[in-house]
Parts: sequence; structure tokens; C-alpha cells
Amino acid sequence: MKYIGAHVSVAGGVSNAPLAADAIGAKAFALFTGSSSRWSSKKIPDKEAEKFKENCDVCGFTPNVILPHDNFLINLGSPEPEKLEKSRKSFLEELKRCEQLGLTLLNFHPGSHLNQINEEECLDRISESINLALDKSAGVTAVLENVAGQGSNIGHSFEQLAYIINKIEDKSRIGVCIDTCHAYSAGYDLKSEEGYQEVWRLFDNIIGFNFLKGMHLNDDKRELGSRIDRHESIGKGTLGESFFIRLMKDPRFDGIPLILETPNEEIWKEEIEWLYRQIK
Repeated sequence: MKYIGAHVSVAGGVSNAPLAADAIGAKAFALFTGSSSRWSSKKIPDKEAEKFKENCDVCGFTPNVILPHDNFLINLGSPEPEKLEKSRKSFLEELKRCEQLGLTLLNFHPGSHLNQINEEECLDRISESINLALDKSAGVTAVLENVAGQGSNIGHSFEQLAYIINKIEDKSRIGVCIDTCHAYSAGYDLKSEEGYQEVWRLFDNIIGFNFLKGMHLNDDKRELGSRIDRHESIGKGTLGESFFIRLMKDPRFDGIPLILETPNEEIWKEEIEWLYRQIK
């Protein structure tokens, strides 16, 4: 079964997120559990956390189809000691908020070397940062998101993601989220039938489908291999409708959250309905 949703607003409190997802016909959703642009967020009141869980139960959302995203300041591979420390502290706080909400996944971008250290050193710092955070938390899987490869960002290749995973001590608490726009911009040809099959063959050989915990469903405003991260609405970009039809019919992507981050939230309901129609 496919669990399709979107990254919904938490305006008025996190407890409103499952209601917002339900209103657009989603069977999965993503959210920020705190501020997306601050190192630290206010503690979620216990009553609000309980209300979140209640609303998830009422709307039929279980933790395995909810994919929270950490804040955008965090860089677990930072070459700057002060920023690295802040990032590690903030990441742990993100994990703890997930624990409080009864969530089991936390999606995040691996990090950036900022052209100050080499890629391997950055990858090692990311791995170390994840291990430190997992040691101080429980029950939440750290979910690496592939990136488009813009600037000095790490995690645009399956090999880089596999390198990080291989250095994680508790393999049961590490996973991957594949963003379709990012993958295409990074040079993975998901558009053609032949390319689609080859990309997923490589993914399984290098990383393994057992590590796939979610996906971000985004069309791409740029061309294959552009290394630029620009999301587009489903079927309106360079990936096109045929890719998403193929994905919807592929049973390998059953049972995980498939999250829209497309730019026009006013048509999320229509996009979700369209995607579900392709399964039949």
C-alpha cells in the first residue's frame, strides 16, 4: 500500500499537523517539530504532545508514515568547531522532540564541507555526529536525505550515503530518504524506463532497500545532472508524469511515507488524488 502525503504546516501547534494532512487526503505527512530556522526551539508542552498523538490516532496516522524534518541550520559535517557543536546539540534536541511525540523517524540533510575540509573528513564528521546523537536518544531512526549536490553539500551520491551508513554503530537506527528531484539533479536518470530500473538497481546494490525509510516526491525544474535543487509540481517539471506513474505502480515503495514538497501547496490535495489514481 502506498502512503502519500505532504510536508504540512504546524501553525497553531504540532497537534494541528495530522489534521492538516487529513484535510488534503494524505495517508502520510511530514512536519517540523520546532522552528525550521533556529538552533533551539521551545519545548513542546506535554498537553500539546498528547494532543498530537490523539489527533494522529483519530486520523489514522501511525509513526512509520510520519517523516519529521530537522531544522535547516544543522550541519553535522561542519568544519567549524563552534557550528559543529551547535549542530550536534540541535540535532539531539530534534531527536528528543520526536521521542516526546512518539515518532520513530527524523529526516535530515547530511551536511556540508564548506570547501574547508575534504569530502571524506566531512563524511566522517557526519557519521560521528549521528553516532553521538543516537547514543543519547532512543527509538528514533536517523534518516539521511540525498541532496542535489549544490555547492559543498554532501550526500548527492549513493556511495556517500553508504559511506555514512557503514560507519553508524547501530544499523537499526539509520535509514535513507530519497528525494526524486534531488536524485535527478544529482545525475540519476529516473526519467527513462531503462534509467529508472538502473538507478534502483544501483541503489539496492550500494545502499540496500532495507535502509529506505521514506521518499520526497518532487518534480524537477532543472535538467538531469544540473546539481541545482529546484522543486516543481508533479508532472510539470523535467521528470514528468511518466516517472511518477511508474513509481506509483512499483511495489518496492509500498509501506513508507511518500511526501510531497512541491511548491504549490494549494494543489497538494489534487496531486495526492492524482498519484493515488495511478496505482489502479
